Amino acid sequence: MTQHLVISAVGKDQPGIVNALSLSIFDAQCNIVDSRMAVLGGEFAIILMVSGEDEAISHLTTHLADESEKLGLTITTKETLARENTQTVIPYIIEAIALDHPGVVYQLANFLSSKQINIETLTTESYAAAHTGTPMFAVSITVGIPLEQKINALRDEFTDFCNELNIDTTFQPLKRL
Repeated sequence: MTQHLVISAVGKDQPGIVNALSLSIFDAQCNIVDSRMAVLGGEFAIILMVSGEDEAISHLTTHLADESEKLGLTITTKETLARENTQTVIPYIIEAIALDHPGVVYQLANFLSSKQINIETLTTESYAAAHTGTPMFAVSITVGIPLEQKINALRDEFTDFCNELNIDTTFQPLKRL
């Protein structure tokens, strides 16, 4: 029977981490179903969902403990189920840019939560504006909007909300490749 396992790992950034982890997954005869990876400061962080037969998942979990020490990573695993699509949603992407200050993610997440909109992915970045060096903050959020939501009204309300907070945004349907 196919099982699913979520693996998260964090440790000092160094070449070869993805290679070693993906080799361990391949050697255990498991498959990477979904993943996110990033270098944050001097640390590397990865989260993956893998699938495999019971024995393969068990073997992988044991083998990852050895890899943890070799690579200097903190690795955690958690068994999970494949995601069931219980609600039909329309995928949208929201991109926002603002002067960097505390609370931007909270304010956007709070608005979306109040509308029962689920955040699927969220990526942020702080950077210095060209020419002025002003600290800026950018966020990209993929959301699932329930079918019963009136998209135009929601987009207008969200735009007004962001304008009050001096956050520039785009709110568009997600185009998958």
